[in-house]
Amino acid sequence: MTDRKLTDQERRAWEAASRHVRRLDGKRSPRVAMPDVPGSSPMSPSVSPRSPLKRLPAPVQNRENERRIRRGKQAVSASFDLHGMTQDEAWRRLPQFLSRQRQNGAQCVIIITGKGRSGDGVLRRNFLHWIEMPQARSLISGYAPAHARHGGGGAWYVFLRKL
Repeated sequence: MTDRKLTDQERRAWEAASRHVRRLDGKRSPRVAMPDVPGSSPMSPSVSPRSPLKRLPAPVQNRENERRIRRGKQAVSASFDLHGMTQDEAWRRLPQFLSRQRQNGAQCVIIITGKGRSGDGVLRRNFLHWIEMPQARSLISGYAPAHARHGGGGAWYVFLRKL
């Protein structure tokens, strides 16, 4: 927190908001345990972001493919939009999509995560965790942020390993 002074407008707003607030008579409100909300975990229930992972070799990024896609010389095979999905649903469907596209011979797909309201959306942030998980990592050879014409900061190129 900063120690800056409130502006007149901020002070008036605070006074208006706190005008009808009364102090409790020394009583503290009881602590209530927050219930688990379905879909609120960043990973599937069996995988938490802090659980130790058995690391596979780092995916090799194919810079030449990335350049060709950014320049429009190589087509993107498919796209997968995570908008409107819960975290659990997105996590469950992402490896399925990658596997299906790999079976179809796709070399590059776009995963659209969106940016979120503050520029650091939940799906965007978790995508970077998910793509490193063994279920997805074994299918890919690399990934990179998408060019503006393909969604920019709210999308990723995912390069699939050959069969």
